[in-house]
Amino acid sequence: MKPDHLGSEPVSIVLCGIGGMGAVYLQALLERIEGGAFRIAGAVDPVPERCPQLARLNEMGIPITPDLESFYRRHKAEFAIVSSPIQFHTAQTCLALGRGSHVLCEKPIAAAIQDARRMAQVRDWADRWLAIGYQWSFSPAVQALKADIIRGLFGRPIRYKCLYLWPRDDAYYGRNDWAGKKRDRAGAWVLDSPANNAMAHDLHNMFYVLGSDIPLSAVPVEVEAELYRAYDIENFDTAAVRGRTASGVEFLFLLSHASRADRGPVFHFEFERGAVFCEGRNTDIKARLADGSLKTYGCPDQEPMKKLWDCLGSVRTGAPPVCGPEAAMSQTLCLNGMQDSMPEIVDVPRDLLVREGSPGRGRIRVEGLDEIFERGYASAKLPSDLAVPWARRGQKIDLRNYDRFPSL
Repeated sequence: MKPDHLGSEPVSIVLCGIGGMGAVYLQALLERIEGGAFRIAGAVDPVPERCPQLARLNEMGIPITPDLESFYRRHKAEFAIVSSPIQFHTAQTCLALGRGSHVLCEKPIAAAIQDARRMAQVRDWADRWLAIGYQWSFSPAVQALKADIIRGLFGRPIRYKCLYLWPRDDAYYGRNDWAGKKRDRAGAWVLDSPANNAMAHDLHNMFYVLGSDIPLSAVPVEVEAELYRAYDIENFDTAAVRGRTASGVEFLFLLSHASRADRGPVFHFEFERGAVFCEGRNTDIKARLADGSLKTYGCPDQEPMKKLWDCLGSVRTGAPPVCGPEAAMSQTLCLNGMQDSMPEIVDVPRDLLVREGSPGRGRIRVEGLDEIFERGYASAKLPSDLAVPWARRGQKIDLRNYDRFPSL
């Protein structure tokens, strides 16, 4: 792939989605726009009034269109940032690639594996690159850890387990018309859940650090999940999943938006010659080697916008970013397997639900959930393994020839 920039002309950027995460990207760009390395060629949003920087965009004379097709009809951009809702990632990314733009698409890559694979195919046809915005993958901490794993510092990986308890409130599920849904009102797959939104980073990271090369992730081949619901939503807000990768590494992920505590991501990665661990989102990743020595990699959340600046650099050099479709698809594949493992979400018994807070900003927690998940994390077991009365075991899903969601 040839670099787009051989000189010092600013990179032209279109932002697709300027509310929510799109506003975060926009703010980062506006803070550095005076440097002259890039220019904002346009912004796309059907409801731009949600953007806190709308007045600034208008002052700068930046064109704002309701859809991406309208932008490309009159303008061009070398780089597109797609930070729209999950169900629009595939169509908008493919359109941008087809119009000659490199693309940074926010996580997850897509809701369904067939859509993720289509995005990779269009990337190849367009001879552009496609990056997926898992910021941990771009962090120096994760890159250094992955390099050590690849070179065999820890020996053979055995088990990766992660615990993440992150309480959310009513406003979180009321923020839009697709939160907590399997499909949006048009029937498109969203599969919104902690494993495909707030904690998708952590599910992805389990596979990414095990990839045999920097742009690759380990691939799950088997998964079984227990999916639970405390809130009045369509999909799950609490889950426990166990599986294994193609190389036989076992993984376990326990996650919930209906917990008492805000704890995580806590993870422990067992190798034959050491262990890698982290105790929370603002702490360092560390490794204990077989000789007892401790190695510190740093905090992976330290530079969340490094993904943006790295991708801008890639427009100039033509070098693909470190996290593309091949790396991101393992999360989508696992997530699809989880949904197939338990197509009907299990409601937590109502007598275990504790409502706290004021109307509109209140939240629900499941009595005893934190302790159950802490026990599961310590023993690498699912709630059904622990004989929790309300737990239900999902069926095992073979992912080796999984090519379409839903598979059942």
